[in-house]
Amino acid sequence: MVRINWTIQAKDDLNNIAEYISKDSKRYAKLQVIKLRNRTQILKTQLHSGKIVPEINIENIRELIEGRYRIIYKVVDKNQVDILTIHHTARDLKKRKIK
Repeated sequence: MVRINWTIQAKDDLNNIAEYISKDSKRYAKLQVIKLRNRTQILKTQLHSGKIVPEINIENIRELIEGRYRIIYKVVDKNQVDILTIHHTARDLKKRKIK
């Protein structure tokens, strides 16, 4: 089974999303984080289920969409996926540095 590794950046993104949403609703903030985490579970069996990120155009850097968020991940090998960042679709991805 594939190991899903959340990078420090991705964990920070989740915390920032939760913090921002919780200003209006702690319940909705918690639900959004759960949805984002659950969305990545498909990667355990389907590594390449996401599409290639157009702004980066590298085969092993892909994205899943959950609501208004882009879950950007890297296929490290057949046994590991790194979640690189969680990015809101309204923001310009080109301004972020993704490794």
